[in-house]
Amino acid sequence: MNDPRANLTVSGALLDGEMVGVRCVDGVIEAIGPEVAAAPGEEAVEANGGHLVAPLVNGHTHAAMTLFRGSAGDLPLMPWLQERIWPVEAKLEAEDVYWGARLACAEMLRTGTTRFWDMYWHPEATARAVADAGIRATIGAPLFDHGRSAEEMRRSALASLDHLSGLGPAVSPALAPHSIYMVSEESLRWIAALGAEREVPIQIHLSETQQEVEDCIAAHGERPAFYLDRLGMLNERTVLAHGVWLDPEELALVGERGATVVTNPVANMKLAVGGVFPHPPARAAGVAVGLGTDGAGSNDSLDLFADLKAFALIQKHAAADPTAIDAAEAWAVASGARAPLLGAGEPLRPGAVADFLLLSPDAPELGIGELTADLVYAAAGSVVDTTVVGGRVLMRGGELPWLGEIVARAGERARRLGL
Repeated sequence: MNDPRANLTVSGALLDGEMVGVRCVDGVIEAIGPEVAAAPGEEAVEANGGHLVAPLVNGHTHAAMTLFRGSAGDLPLMPWLQERIWPVEAKLEAEDVYWGARLACAEMLRTGTTRFWDMYWHPEATARAVADAGIRATIGAPLFDHGRSAEEMRRSALASLDHLSGLGPAVSPALAPHSIYMVSEESLRWIAALGAEREVPIQIHLSETQQEVEDCIAAHGERPAFYLDRLGMLNERTVLAHGVWLDPEELALVGERGATVVTNPVANMKLAVGGVFPHPPARAAGVAVGLGTDGAGSNDSLDLFADLKAFALIQKHAAADPTAIDAAEAWAVASGARAPLLGAGEPLRPGAVADFLLLSPDAPELGIGELTADLVYAAAGSVVDTTVVGGRVLMRGGELPWLGEIVARAGERARRLGL
């Protein structure tokens, strides 16, 4: 069973109650089982009985907003955007975004996330940060024509797609219209057509606040999901961020069209949007659902384990029903298993992409009880010992290379912006 081609072999990992080894070759799991052991001379990792689990997928964030962490808090959404965020973002340079995104990648890798969906300025800088960090991401530049010309927005969209295409398997391009209130109907139609032509996904904020819904009805005579559908933007390549105020008819439409909703419960609570994404009705309607942190400006943390617990608990609380969601379903949402478009890896088996986590064998949160329940209700990102992406060990023993420099450089960029 010892294969000299192996890039990496993990020994002594616990999977479904069985001690196994994992051999990774050329970024793919070649073998997994109790008989797999490291060969002399190859890279080897000893798990020491730590659990082997799938990584998490952050379905919606603005990575470089780590630069905003700890500032501009305690405000409602629109004042937060208009008075505190957008004026600073107007001063952003590519190097600001690069180091902010490097810090985000480091935080996500430390806490078990190996893939994320990003919408932020200077997407080429985020792509460079993703490549340097070794993580995976789907990236789009924010598109809007509110306060700028539609032609300028179109140039931005085309330039972003051209730059982000062909960067390799770690980076995927997306179109990212900001929202229905920042992009005109004509431009939304154009973006929908471009997405269909290029066969790329579209990510957009939708139904984050009740005011957004009321404004949409006043302006267009219909609710946001039906509005997007009429414009040709609601399909299996669409990711709707937030979806707090989607009603039952909209959920049925989203499920029928095959679109994905990414819920961001912690950011929504911090910004006090006044509602909770209705997961039980969404699941009943066949809606694909993922979990996101949103940016560190609105959440402050990119630890998806923390958001996973909040997601599960707020669903129970909102429904006044402790059975509204169970641990297995919550874990499936966080790991991307309920939203194929988000790009989660396959189950851990031969032939699957070699993206996985090894959890600390000494984590007290995981020492007693059923593992999935512990992961959802007890664990934080600190339980992650080792993060592997494409068969490469990016973090081992909770230690991430160059973390000190990344924090220092990101801090310099934040101070340059007056944050």
